[in-house]
Order: sequence, then structure tokens, then C-alpha cells
Amino acid sequence: LPPRQNHKKFPEWAGRVKKHIAMASALFIVDMKGKPLIQRNYRGDTPAAVIEYFSQRVIDADEANIKPVFEHNGVTFAYIRQNNVYFVIATRLNGNISMLIVYLYRIVEVFNGYFDKVEEESVRDNFVMIYELLDEMMDFGYPQFTETGILKEYITQQGYRLKLLDDDEIQNKSAAPTDTITGQGGIMWRKQGIKYRKNEVFLDVVESINLLVNQNGETLHSEIQGILKMKTRLSGMPELKLGLNDKILFENTGKRTKGRTVDLEDIKFHQCVKLNRFEGDRTISFIPPDGEFDLMSYRLNTKVKAMLNVEAQVEKHGNSRVEYMVKVKSQFKKTSTANGVEIMVPVPVDVDSPSFKASTGTAKYAPEKDAIVWSIKVLPGGKEYMMRASFGLPTIRSNELDAAFGERAKRPIEVKFEIPYFTVSGFQVRYLKVVERSGYEALPWVRYITQSGEYQIRMH
Repeated sequence: LPPRQNHKKFPEWAGRVKKHIAMASALFIVDMKGKPLIQRNYRGDTPAAVIEYFSQRVIDADEANIKPVFEHNGVTFAYIRQNNVYFVIATRLNGNISMLIVYLYRIVEVFNGYFDKVEEESVRDNFVMIYELLDEMMDFGYPQFTETGILKEYITQQGYRLKLLDDDEIQNKSAAPTDTITGQGGIMWRKQGIKYRKNEVFLDVVESINLLVNQNGETLHSEIQGILKMKTRLSGMPELKLGLNDKILFENTGKRTKGRTVDLEDIKFHQCVKLNRFEGDRTISFIPPDGEFDLMSYRLNTKVKAMLNVEAQVEKHGNSRVEYMVKVKSQFKKTSTANGVEIMVPVPVDVDSPSFKASTGTAKYAPEKDAIVWSIKVLPGGKEYMMRASFGLPTIRSNELDAAFGERAKRPIEVKFEIPYFTVSGFQVRYLKVVERSGYEALPWVRYITQSGEYQIRMH
């Protein structure tokens, strides 16, 4: 392993870190009984026995009283659960607790990069590797390397490393990096010496619609959750610049635009984005990781028109039969299509003898969901289709089943779909530039996708 740098050699850097970065005293990985599987004391100010209080407070307590962060005798605990193990951080310092929790999730992400599944058995089988990883990922309570790609340059146990590499990565390993810029002020998410024959960058703008519509077709809640997914296959150490139709950008600069602008909220960036540059002039500039990653996410709290309008009428014939008539109408441009449409209509728990008739797609009864599932592979814009379903009911029904019938009727219709080459918000990538020292030309590809999130329509 490369020689470790400590904070005493970098007093100015360490002073800045104390103001902004989380500080941990100790880290534990414990099983469901509260027994420590792994423990690492980074600062020596917290005894190993503190984990016993964690077991009493979390594992032995009622679920309703459990909190993700709590304090006891001057020690603050933060934890997450992954399958059948707990990842716990204890600290006596006044650190950034939210950053410590993010750090725990990064540990799980790194472990997943080394062995298939994080659980008690895999922790026991890989405890030597885990201690090495923890030593690289935190130094004296300060987070260091958290990128799996960089850690694999140092910790290269056979079997795990080769198992997870794809063909491109194996080819890139032949040109070993001459230098790796560390977390102490450099780029730890991208190694040096990456080479590709063809330089490309792919950007997917994926918007998920969260929508709740009442029985009268009125929208009760709507929002758009967006995420920019990127895949890079670029040589060297390129810098990318991304331009969006950001409303605040045009307002601050006084520029005019013929197209539509969007007012982005709750923006979150990958750590590669230069935040000071964005805060200054709203420019998104970054040196990307190699491969796939999520560049940014955003939210738009705006009124959204239903892309697919679904209506359902229920007719009960005495106590022997119930019929459903479901109508779906696509309310987007005729030039677009919705793929993988799935409409799930709730039905009573005790129905039987299902029969269906659909003008398009296929309908079936899903007893495990107590619902009709109407699937349509491709639904063009501006089209309307219908589906009829009939079920038999038991001749003798208990009061409990009658109550269940009413409760099931209250469940909303759930809709799933995906519309490629379309964004409902009007979000647009104005430009994507790639600049690299060698001056090579890169091909940028941008794709837009609108899909359903929590898309629900209440029934009559």
C-alpha cells in the first residue's frame, strides 16, 4: 500500500477539514444480536464497551422508539441497517452527523463493489479485507477514500477484483496510472491513464411524475423528480461543461431565450461538480468518473397534466358478480408513445372466475395483489382504449369480507409507463462540451425519458 498521509503533516488542511467534515471516534459493524463483527477505534477517546448501549437502545428496544441518531453520556450514535448487520458510528466530537450517515452508506457501496452482498456471513468471510478498506476510507476519524474504483488501485485481493471488472476496465488496467490524486485536495473519483479508442459520453435525462388524482379527475398532488444519469467513455482527464435551460441562469445574466426555462428546486450534485462555480454563475463544470454515475437530481413542484388518464367504473350485480369498465386515454402528443404501460385496478379479496375483454393489450387477474393488471406494450399519443373485466363473488359473504370489499374499493389505481424522447417539464440540455488536454473530439449523446413515479388515481 502507498504510505499513509496523516493530518499532522498538513495542519492547514486539517484545520479547514474540522470546520466542514464529519469526525468519527469509532466504527462498528454488529450483527442482529448486537455482537460486534468488526470494530475500529480511530481516535481512542471512546471505549469499545459503548456498543453495548447501542444494543440496548436499538436492538432490544421497541421499533416505535428507535431513532437513527441518539446520544448517551457524551457519545453520539448514528447507524444504518443493511440486511442483517448494523453499521454504527460513535463520536464524542461535534461533527456533521448527516455526513457521517452518508459515509456509512458509502461504506456499504464500497463493500458491494468487493463482495456480492453485504450481510453477516460475507462480513465474517472478508474481515481482513474489510479492515484494510476501513483503514483507507477513514483516517483519525476523517473520511478519506470513498470511491470503489480508487480503492481497487490499492486493495487488489484476487478473486473479488477480477470478478467485478468488465472488458473495458480490464483493457484500461494494462496502462497502470503513474499517479493517483488523493482525497487530500485532489480527484479521488477518477484515476489517471484511462484510454479509449472511441471517446463518447451518454447523458439520460429521466423525469419521474408523482401524481395523485381524485375521483373527479382533479389533481390533488403533483411533482416531477428528475435525475441526470451519465455514462462516460473518455480518455485522459477531461473537463465537461453542461448547459441547461435554467431559469435562474437567464435571470441572473439578463439573457433572453426563445425557448422555455425551468425553475429547478432541491438540486443535488455528484461530488465531481465544482459547486463554487455553480453558485457563482450557474455553470455545471466537472471532471467525471469513468463509467456510469448520477450527475445530478432535481425536483419541480409544479402542476402536472396527467400523461395517462384512467377512469374505472364498478358495477355490482347483487352478491354474485361484479364488473369493471376501465378506460385509458393518452394525453400527450401523437408523435410520442408510452411503452410498458401497466394499469393496476384493485378488486375484492374473494373474487373468482375472472374474464376479460380489452381493445388493446392483455389483462389478467393478479390474486397476490388483489388487482387487475392491464398491460399495454405500446400506447400512442392521443389514443383511447377500453377494458372490461367480470368476476364472480361467493354466494355467502361474511361481514368481514363485505368490509374488505369496501376497503379494497378505496385503494387507488396505480399506473406505470415510460415515454422516451420526451420531458414533461420542458427541461432541456442546451450544450454538453468535452475539453481535454490532448484535444480529441468526443461524441456527446443526450436522451430524454419521462416515466411514472407514484402515479395514482382514486376510484369512484
